Amino acid sequence: MDEAFRDWVSNPDDTYYILGSVVGPHPYPYLVRELQSIIGKEAKDQIIKATTGLPDAVFACVGGGSNAIGIFHAFLGDESVELIGVEAGGKSQKLGDNAATLASGKPGILHGTYSMLLHDEDGLVQETHSVSAGLDYPGVGPEHAFLQSIGRVTYTSAEDDEALEEVRACCSMEGILPALESAHAFVGAKKWAQANQGKTILIGLSGRGDKDMPTLSKVLKI
Repeated sequence: MDEAFRDWVSNPDDTYYILGSVVGPHPYPYLVRELQSIIGKEAKDQIIKATTGLPDAVFACVGGGSNAIGIFHAFLGDESVELIGVEAGGKSQKLGDNAATLASGKPGILHGTYSMLLHDEDGLVQETHSVSAGLDYPGVGPEHAFLQSIGRVTYTSAEDDEALEEVRACCSMEGILPALESAHAFVGAKKWAQANQGKTILIGLSGRGDKDMPTLSKVLKI
């Protein structure tokens, strides 16, 4: 994003900027939210057909937050549905060891957006860490920050080791190789399910893990 912005502002006559996450300057967060909202619309229709009702909780991983806002959007008006976003807890809660912006960040401006950021006392945005490249971002979509501020969505985090364990579990039990990003949502859903047995859960399985095989081969020693 840094390099794309530099090129865009330096060459406005022949450069077109486009982004796939709900971050950056307006109207990108809005546009991407509207496009990604098809995820929530389809998921809502599917779970109603499968269970004859709404889920008790919806889980999604959150980096910039495009897949999460996509699945949450259809349920925002359904007060009975609990919405939980799961960020990348990385190696620890120490600044620089994770990408859990909403869990431990502070307000600031990055890439033209006022939202929650991982920055130090001097306002300098810090490097982040996650085993999942797709969640490794020091900011988050402004709509997520707003939804947290009004208490509509709860945001938690999952550490690298926990996400890797859920990759193993999903492969073993479902025959599905989830993306490392998606595995973070499984961590949050598993913890919630243990405390809320008998409830209906919808998880945003936002991608396949084929792209993660080099990382998985290394860290899981496959």
